[in-house]
Amino acid sequence: MASLNSDQRLAELQRANHKLLRINAALIERLESGAARPDDSYAAFQHSVVLAEQVRERTDALNQTLVELKASNHLLSDARLRAETAHQHLVDAIESISDAFVLFDPDLRIVLFNSRFKAFWANSRIRIISGMRLAEVKRLMHSSGLFREEQRGASDEHLLYRLQGGRWLQVSERPTQDGGRVMLFTDITEVKHSETRRREQAVAQKSYLLQRAVDNLSQGVAMVNADGVLELWNRRFLELSGLAPIAAHRSFTEVIADSELALLTPASRDGNGRCVHELEQRLFDGRMLEIRTHPLPTGGFVNTFTDITERYQHAEALSESERWIRLITDHVPALIAYLNAELVYEFTNKVYEQWYCWPPGVMLGQKLREVHSPEHYQRLEGYIERALAGESVTFECAETHVNGQQRYMLRSYVPNRLASGEVVGIFVLIRDITERRRTAEALHQAYQNLEVRVRERTAELSQAKQEAEQANLSKTKFLAAVSHDLLQPLNAARLFTSALLEQSSANPALVRNVSNSLDDVENLLGTLVDISKLDAGVIKADLASFAVSDLLDNLAAEYAHAAASEGLRMAYVPCGLSVHSDIQLLARILRNLLSNAIRYTPGGRVLLGCRRRGKALWIEVWDTGIGIAEDRREEVFQEFKRGDVQRPDQDRGLGLGLAIVDKIAGILGHRLQLRSVPGKGSMFAIEVPRSRQAPKRVAEPDLSEPLRERLEGARIWVLDNDAAICAGMRTLLEQWGCEVVTALSEQDLARQVATDSAEADLLIADYHLDNGRNGVDAVAAINALRRTPLAALMITANYSNELKQQVRELGHTLMHKPVRPMRLKAAISHLLGTELSVASAR
Repeated sequence: MASLNSDQRLAELQRANHKLLRINAALIERLESGAARPDDSYAAFQHSVVLAEQVRERTDALNQTLVELKASNHLLSDARLRAETAHQHLVDAIESISDAFVLFDPDLRIVLFNSRFKAFWANSRIRIISGMRLAEVKRLMHSSGLFREEQRGASDEHLLYRLQGGRWLQVSERPTQDGGRVMLFTDITEVKHSETRRREQAVAQKSYLLQRAVDNLSQGVAMVNADGVLELWNRRFLELSGLAPIAAHRSFTEVIADSELALLTPASRDGNGRCVHELEQRLFDGRMLEIRTHPLPTGGFVNTFTDITERYQHAEALSESERWIRLITDHVPALIAYLNAELVYEFTNKVYEQWYCWPPGVMLGQKLREVHSPEHYQRLEGYIERALAGESVTFECAETHVNGQQRYMLRSYVPNRLASGEVVGIFVLIRDITERRRTAEALHQAYQNLEVRVRERTAELSQAKQEAEQANLSKTKFLAAVSHDLLQPLNAARLFTSALLEQSSANPALVRNVSNSLDDVENLLGTLVDISKLDAGVIKADLASFAVSDLLDNLAAEYAHAAASEGLRMAYVPCGLSVHSDIQLLARILRNLLSNAIRYTPGGRVLLGCRRRGKALWIEVWDTGIGIAEDRREEVFQEFKRGDVQRPDQDRGLGLGLAIVDKIAGILGHRLQLRSVPGKGSMFAIEVPRSRQAPKRVAEPDLSEPLRERLEGARIWVLDNDAAICAGMRTLLEQWGCEVVTALSEQDLARQVATDSAEADLLIADYHLDNGRNGVDAVAAINALRRTPLAALMITANYSNELKQQVRELGHTLMHKPVRPMRLKAAISHLLGTELSVASAR
């Protein structure tokens, strides 16, 4: 700025000096021209003197100006020298920095750049010069291919360029104070390489952790990219597919083709063109696999492979059990159905569907109001409301069959309660009582007729009654006869669930729920079978003398735990007398009485004891429960009569316990006694004849040795014509440490082992075998071939005294179905311990 002012002042002085010279020349010329006129000489002289004075003044001023100009020029030279020095320092500073540098003026033209910026263009024909515009520089950067701009984040204010040599530049632009611009090109190649290495290390670490996590999954996993290449898999996938270690980057289709697995992708279709995302496949070794495919949002997919063999086997066993239950109910001569709380059909048997002329299964899912006519539903509505309120309802109703015949039906509605007491459905049982009703009507009509015809009609009615009783007896005998086939699948399911409970890999809560459900089914069917056998006269008393303590000691110990679990105290008064009765039937009576006492006693205690009265012994069960009103004391011994719920989780049963007690007491010829005070408790007693004969007490086996150790390594043969029973028994016994051989027949057993010489410790046989054979004959035939006979455990659903006597005389042990695993373990341990004692004696 100082040099610019000096130049302007110098130009002004030069113009003023030039003006004075022109004035001086004009004066001199005028003076010379005036000499030709003498008259004006003095005037001219005078004028010249004035002009000379003016010239002198102007010359002095000019000289002063020249002095000042020289001083200004000197200052200007100093300023220019300093500016040039500062400029050189600026150039040196720009050259010394490690970044490429470019400076633009306010018109965005290049003013200055360093050699590092110039080096970017060294290998091209482009020459960067001062004065070049910024837009032209950016155009050359993109068009030349030397610089390639990279994508940047929304929050990144710097441009990134990648050079042809693989190096990275970060470009920063900053404005100057005069409106120009500065650009810095920073080499960040090492920073980018460091970030890449850190990113690769992080990806490698995540890949390692992902592989470890996938390898620890119980499922087989295979991840396929969008190109169909297998990128990730785990060891479980290799195990299920039977493949050796797989090379990386192989096509998933080729890998599956080398195995026995089915190819499943998100593009798979079935025969109808529908997408298939999951399938089940049975492998050559019998295992069942569930294969699922899951598409990924970025392309590709993930397949999972799950071994569902055990789940499949248990589902088949439960399905078989359900099939048997359906088979039994379909052949019961009664209409059976189940309605949920919304009165929607969830179960109907074959007789029910045939009666209302509905195709099989079509009624399921339909509402009661939709199935029946409005008039019929209106007749039933009041009884249904009572059942939903928790009341068991039995009533007679006249219905017109589709063939036009009017039939009389006995309907029973039994509410299905949860542990909380909530009614969630209704069991429906309908029996055709037309013949019975007509018989009763005919009997009533006969009483109105003449005395002469009374005897004739009485004879006819007696015959009709006998036929009705015979029909009812045939029904109950049918239920008793099929008890074996009904209990077979339940027995298999019980064995499988017991085996699952002892497996650490199983879901204990789920298996326990299945086991509890099987307990409910067993108790329900066991009670129904018992009541049918009692009605059919199948059960006969096997009277013998025994010490009453042999029975009561075990019952007291058994129900002490049940009472404690309900918060009750169990008291027991021992007795040393002997009685004459059937110990099994008497035990059933006392068990039902003790179960009722615990069920209907909300707090307090239960007492089991005896009283001697003359030649009889009264066995009594006392409780401090809710008691029974006097007008209901006869009703409690009727079928399907139950008391009120005392606890939210209480099992109310079917209401058959005391009915069974009454029927068994009738078979034994024992009297029953009931005393009760409502709100204070009840006392049930049964009179048993005393016996003078003191029976010899059977020595109890020594069970001090743990059952598991006693069963470890035991060689056991299992003979049963049901494959499911064999499979369940094998699974359970092998988990107890036994060596098991299962066979469906004697011939099947002979094909697997040498029955005459092979070493074995125990033979478990089902009584009912195929081709007219039974377990007693099979055991006798096998032992006839051996030098030392095998101990035998006979399992049956036959409760006849003849079979018990036969098994007892042969020295075998008898167990009834359904088999309880802990009782089975104790019986096997006892038999093995007895065999060991006999072997030691030998």
